[in-house]
Amino acid sequence: MSDNRRDTIEDELAQFGTERGAFADFFVRLWKEKPLGTVGAVIVLLLFFIGIFADLLAPYAVNEINLKDLLQGSSAEHWLGTDQLGRDLLSRVIYGARISMVVGVSVAFTASVLSATIGILCGYIGGRFDIVVQRFVDAWMAFPMLVILLTMMAILGSGLTQIIIVLSFTFGIGGSRIMRSMVVRLKQEAYIEAAKAIGASTRRILFRHILPNVLPLLIIGFSGSMSAIILTEASLSFLGFGIPPPEPSWGGMIAGPGRSYMLLAPGMGFWPGLALSIVVYGVNMFGDAARDLLDPRLRGGIGRYAGATKKMKVLQAGRNDMKS
Repeated sequence: MSDNRRDTIEDELAQFGTERGAFADFFVRLWKEKPLGTVGAVIVLLLFFIGIFADLLAPYAVNEINLKDLLQGSSAEHWLGTDQLGRDLLSRVIYGARISMVVGVSVAFTASVLSATIGILCGYIGGRFDIVVQRFVDAWMAFPMLVILLTMMAILGSGLTQIIIVLSFTFGIGGSRIMRSMVVRLKQEAYIEAAKAIGASTRRILFRHILPNVLPLLIIGFSGSMSAIILTEASLSFLGFGIPPPEPSWGGMIAGPGRSYMLLAPGMGFWPGLALSIVVYGVNMFGDAARDLLDPRLRGGIGRYAGATKKMKVLQAGRNDMKS
């Protein structure tokens, strides 16, 4: 093998010693390979920024009433106009971003934990426990989601806490089926059998071997479900079962005064609808890109295995050159 070829291989192997971390590598690949995913990530970050700093960004208080400026259009004082009570629409849309952020993140996190708990226990324990729990899951999923949501919201009442609880159970129970199927497959792997053979406890197997392998699937489910959660909350608020007035939920702003004053002030329904559409689009694009980049079952999924595979290819190419 020539000196130039040897130097090339050494340079390629040296790159693995200075590899970026998984977090940094994800965003670098997102920027290079997924332009729409990058746009979605910007929208998600903007949603978080607006939701966290809504008190500083909103020009007026969320429920500040000004009877002199009823149903006004866009102006220097009110960029998006006012509603039927003279409240600033820009401020209410900004505070609506906070509600969507809180509901999306809280429900996605709680539903992911619930899905992981049910799926891992059912998939690993199996037997009668798995049969009983899965029949309950089947019965739950047999009913239309809207019927379940409306029934539970009618029982618990409307409110932010209630809608987080209801959506967490709905999305968590439904997502446990995917988690269970993956755990059933992982349980048959050789390293799980080896861990059992050397006397590893069930707790150690679950937390050291099962959970790290299903974590990418949890992250994908978290990012992918946020758009559906935000849209579901807006739908429930639109129907009057979600966030009650005067809280500025985007769905509630479209439903009540947005429809009643559609001809006099179309901006009352247009601006919250536009904000909802942009956020759902951005979260969807980011979720799809995250799935493509993180899922180890797809080509190009990142992780230690991907890095090790590239390194082995470089080493094998060097061996082939030496033999030739």
